Amino acid sequence: MRAESEVAGDVVLSTGRRVWTVGVMCTAVGLVIAMVTIVNAALPALAADTGASQAEQTWIVDVYTLVLAALVLPAGALGDRHGRRGVLVAGLLVFAAGCAAPVFLDTSAWIIAARAVTGLGAAMIMPATLSIITASFPPERRGRAIGTWAAVAGVGGLGGLVLAGVLLQHFAWHSVFLGPAVLSVVLVAASLTVPTSRDRRRHAFDVAGAVLSALAIGAVVFGILRVADLGWGSATVLGSIAGGLVLGALFVGYELRRESPLLDVRLFGNAAFAAGSVSVTVQFTAAFGMFYALAQYLQLVQGYSALKSGLALWPVAVTLFPLSLASAPLVRRFGLRAVTCTGLAVVVAGMVLIGQLDAGSGYPALAVAVCVLGAGIGVTAPAATSAILDSVPPSQYGVASAVNDATREVGAALGIALVGSVLSAGYTDSVRSATAALAPPAREAAEGSLAGALAVAAGPGGANLAASARAAFAHGMGISMLALAAVVVAGIVAAAVLVRR
Repeated sequence: MRAESEVAGDVVLSTGRRVWTVGVMCTAVGLVIAMVTIVNAALPALAADTGASQAEQTWIVDVYTLVLAALVLPAGALGDRHGRRGVLVAGLLVFAAGCAAPVFLDTSAWIIAARAVTGLGAAMIMPATLSIITASFPPERRGRAIGTWAAVAGVGGLGGLVLAGVLLQHFAWHSVFLGPAVLSVVLVAASLTVPTSRDRRRHAFDVAGAVLSALAIGAVVFGILRVADLGWGSATVLGSIAGGLVLGALFVGYELRRESPLLDVRLFGNAAFAAGSVSVTVQFTAAFGMFYALAQYLQLVQGYSALKSGLALWPVAVTLFPLSLASAPLVRRFGLRAVTCTGLAVVVAGMVLIGQLDAGSGYPALAVAVCVLGAGIGVTAPAATSAILDSVPPSQYGVASAVNDATREVGAALGIALVGSVLSAGYTDSVRSATAALAPPAREAAEGSLAGALAVAAGPGGANLAASARAAFAHGMGISMLALAAVVVAGIVAAAVLVRR
């Protein structure tokens, strides 16, 4: 086979080495995304073993996303200035240490701290993977590589559910931490073989900008994550989000005055960059909100195991992967605006189809719905990511990749919070007619969640309550999917306005 060569930094790459680089980077980003969901499956066993309270369980899950979202922008800038491969390798080592720690620590407080360390490693890994891929290909040839990266990032959460299900069938909960730790060490060795690149200009790192960006994004994500427990009207939620927006405004003002800013915020004046950021945000709002709802629907309504639930959602990849590879040619043929708006419209159709599922729906209806959703994300995710990366010079690939990653994390947190709050309200309103005759403690448990209702219904004569609770959950899920669809429609309008050509 003829070896074609391209230049990445000072390294001439053969076709084989480019393929190897894409494979290693996609494995790394898939692992990072999988760790968002992989711990969820192990949480019941972990809590029983460590005595973690409900609040501590929430933080075991959420602190990873919080640290990742808050620090991904400074980590991307570090890669631009000091070498992307070096930051990637360091991030994998930190990630491995954070994953391995819970194997040896048996208190919830230490596990929360270990998950925060894992989030720090993830923040270093994510922007490095995409910027290394982007720097390894010339503009006219990187579309398929970015499409592959975006597809893996899109289904990484599902991969986490399946991996956790397999491990927990044979091993204790510690295995969901040890497995990723071992894979991270393997990836360290593999990453030493990929090319590196960096900004050749010499300038100081924007420490103040890094702190402001971390505080701003962290405050917004913290507020969104607290919605599930406190509700949208909570002073903590509103204060945190408002504080994050104020800090964001201060960050913008400070960066505009910097000669060498952490992030050139004028990039958001570029229509393609802004539209890509909006598109990524609403895609991940839809995807993670959907996964959050369907994981419960499959296990509590349809009676699937955790592993079977993860496997049941894999039809999303049937359309997502091939269309991710076709996204770049479609953009060249029809333009960013047409592809983005059409793809997001297909995502809306997928949300509507998922919202029509009820307690009696068969698996084919679910498979078709997630295939439609996968088609929409497959078309739009690579187009949005490419729009962000193609709008910046090579010296800023790391920061641009970090913007892409940060919008994904904010979108994921928003999707889970939105679906959690809307689904809960819809479920409670719908199930009340079936719980009126229950004693107050049982009524409170049944109205609080489907799991609580099924526990109450486990007693004699509970079949009607169980059926009503399952129907109420499907009703609430339908409303939440319509809420997600409304968010995506707003994204379509924004993209259509931003990208006029």
